[in-house]
Amino acid sequence: MNKSNGSSILRFLPLSVGILGGLLLMVNRLTNLNITDSQARGDAIAIIESAVLILVTILWQQVQSLPPDTVELIGQEGLEIAETLPENTKKELAWASRLLLTNTVTRSLVIYYQGKTILRRGILGTNSQVKPGAIVKRVLDTGKPVYLVDLKLYPGRIEFDYLPKNTQGIICQPLGKNGVLILGANAPRSYTKKDENWIEGIAEKLSETLLENY
Repeated sequence: MNKSNGSSILRFLPLSVGILGGLLLMVNRLTNLNITDSQARGDAIAIIESAVLILVTILWQQVQSLPPDTVELIGQEGLEIAETLPENTKKELAWASRLLLTNTVTRSLVIYYQGKTILRRGILGTNSQVKPGAIVKRVLDTGKPVYLVDLKLYPGRIEFDYLPKNTQGIICQPLGKNGVLILGANAPRSYTKKDENWIEGIAEKLSETLLENY
C-alpha cells in the first residue's frame, strides 16, 4: 500500500465507522423491542457519535485544497540557444532545460546571463529578449530566488513579456551573481517545495558550467 492510498483510507475511516455504527443501532432497535431508559440514552449518544463521525468526513473533504486550474499557454513550442556558446555548454543547457520541463510543472523557461538571453525553451513568448525589470533585478542583486505563486496578483508581471502572456506562476532562480533562470508554469500555486529544491539544484550546476565556459 502506498502513502496516498493509506491517507485515503484514513480519511474515509470515520465515515465507515459512523455508517456502520448507525446501521448496528438500527438493527438493534428493530430486533429488541424492550428498550430501557438507560439503553435509550445510550442509543441517543451513539447516534450523535455516528453523526459526528460522518460529518467529520464530509467537512474534511470540503476543506481539502482543489488542484489549481491549468491553462493552455499561448505561444509556439520551441528551443533557442545562443550560437556563441561552446558546444558542451549548449548540450548541458539543453539537458538541464529538458529535465526542468519534464520533471516540474514548468512549461516555459528562459536563461538570462551576463546581459544576454542565452536560452529559451518550451512555450515561447512573443518577445525573444529579456529586459530585466524590478523583480529580475532584485534576484540579480540579492542572489535569492523569487516565486510569484499567482502571476495575475502581481502588478510587476508586465516585465515578463518574454514568457507566454497567460503564464500563471513564475520562479526566478539566480544563476550565481551573473544570471537568472526564469521558469513559467501553466497553473497558479503549482510549484511544490520539491520542485523548488530541484530547480535550485539544477541552477547551481548551470551556474558552475556557465562560470567556467561563458
